[in-house]
Amino acid sequence: MTTLSGASTTHQLAVANPWSMVPPLGNLDAYISAANRLPLLTLEEEQGFARKLRSDNDLESAGALVLSHLRLVVSISRQYLGYGLPHGDLIQEGNIGLMKAVKRFDPDQGVRLVSYAMHWIKAEIHEYILKNWRMVKVATTKAQRKLFFNLRSMKQGFKADAAAADASTHRETLSPSEVSAMATRLNVKREEVLEMETRLSGGDVMLDPSPSDDGDDAFGPIAYLADATQEPTARLESQR
Repeated sequence: MTTLSGASTTHQLAVANPWSMVPPLGNLDAYISAANRLPLLTLEEEQGFARKLRSDNDLESAGALVLSHLRLVVSISRQYLGYGLPHGDLIQEGNIGLMKAVKRFDPDQGVRLVSYAMHWIKAEIHEYILKNWRMVKVATTKAQRKLFFNLRSMKQGFKADAAAADASTHRETLSPSEVSAMATRLNVKREEVLEMETRLSGGDVMLDPSPSDDGDDAFGPIAYLADATQEPTARLESQR
């Protein structure tokens, strides 16, 4: 395996197989260290590689775009470590999203790849979590999806605030005021907050709606995750 070391240049990133330039994910610390050392592209370099990829299907240009954004995947993946899934697996799924983004990226739309790729990276990680985490019907509506990916972090924030105010305070469940605050912030019902907290504390669950979930807003988690055929802008418009 060829690896980059020292003061690497963006020219060295132009390789047909980007994974030959970094250690395997089995050696996670070495992989992350290598990803963080890879040089970033300037706007001009990014546009040049992207245009060559679109016009000539140039794999070396694709490799440069992927390699220069591996650190972005590492950064995003850390946001999901609280679900108890292997960090290397989260990075691997995020890398799949990054490659999808690189394939679809249009440099003439006035958006940097770093912004465009975030949608695809998070979508792949979300799908992996929902397929592998121990949940039953945990996110069959938009409100439940919103709670699934925000309740844990917000709950930790409430705990930190409570501990700062009273060192003797230790609660595993949300207080009524915290439930109300979370419901207001996420624009969901208090009952939905309480239901999701119960589900997150419970046992295994299914990923798809049961036959009784026949409401208009009931759907399996995989259905609301990124559609590989739909561009991020179109997806945002369709959800308004």
